[in-house]
Amino acid sequence: KKAKRRTTMKAISVETFGSTSKKEEAVLYTLTNENGMSASITNYGAALVKLNVPDKEGNLRDVVLGYDDVTGYEKGGGSFGAPVGRNANRIGGAVITIRDKTYELEKNDNGNNLHSVTNYYNKRIWNVGEKTDSKIEFVLHSPDGDQGYPGTLDMHVTYELTEDNELRLIYDAVPDQDTIINMTNHSYFNLDGHDSGNVLKELVTLDADYFTRADAQSIPTGELVDVTGTPMDFRMPRALGEAIDADYEAVRLGKGYDHNWVLKNNGKFDKVAQAVSEKSGIVMEVWTDLPGIQMYTANFLDNEHGKNGAVYGIRDAVCFETQYFPDAVHHENFASPICKKGMPYHTVTSYKFETK
Repeated sequence: KKAKRRTTMKAISVETFGSTSKKEEAVLYTLTNENGMSASITNYGAALVKLNVPDKEGNLRDVVLGYDDVTGYEKGGGSFGAPVGRNANRIGGAVITIRDKTYELEKNDNGNNLHSVTNYYNKRIWNVGEKTDSKIEFVLHSPDGDQGYPGTLDMHVTYELTEDNELRLIYDAVPDQDTIINMTNHSYFNLDGHDSGNVLKELVTLDADYFTRADAQSIPTGELVDVTGTPMDFRMPRALGEAIDADYEAVRLGKGYDHNWVLKNNGKFDKVAQAVSEKSGIVMEVWTDLPGIQMYTANFLDNEHGKNGAVYGIRDAVCFETQYFPDAVHHENFASPICKKGMPYHTVTSYKFETK
């Protein structure tokens, strides 16, 4: 289908997205801009389900992996399209200390904690807050002790689709105790289309001189490693497949790319990464104000049945998870993910598209 130029904004479309095993109704909301680009988000997990982007021929391609209905999201373990929280990524030993008090978290990843706990934010129904023709807000109430973390908060995630083909993700919360907040979006991107196979030919750029070295369980050691002369150097455009299987510790342990890069944005909202498909002509820029980005090449995706009959496999997508560094709570040289009592947590990440 061709992306047709519209003269007026299209209102948010709403459709049913199935029922959960708890008989909760899931809904799919679609934002569309004047260029025909659209983003579809469900209230189940506030997950991004579809992202239709014009390619160089003007045809729309859905560039994110996903499922046909809520049942797929309820059963799936890959966090497709999800805003992950209260803390994204890993915490070593599944234990944190805040104000001299120790909190035990669920050990759900080799004795560590990954993406908080199996009562994930993305396995819950979110409330819909403010919405306009161009944006929609989802709200989740997270009580004190939720997932093992101290403090009550309402997590707000707003998706905004601009006329510049930019999907902005805006995160807001105010905790009533000091707590960890480290939200990310776990969309799996394939710029040739979600059902088009591996992404190894996509050209990626990361504005980072260093990455955080990690052990065999993907827990950072605290060391920042210079990317120069390594498979981790993406300061110039580089095909994902060029060195993904190199005999180098990081990619060997990660079974591909699954590491955090140290961004140079100094806390300012700036362009930090780019991906390009020569085939579709789609260029995606990643912008954020966060200090790190986890690039993950879907190394553990295996025979996952997704949208429209697609079957997703290893390296069929790439994630760009903007974040505080993994296990930052245990490393004084990493920016802290602790949000103080009564202080606003606010961060913005955007995915901006154009064609070449």
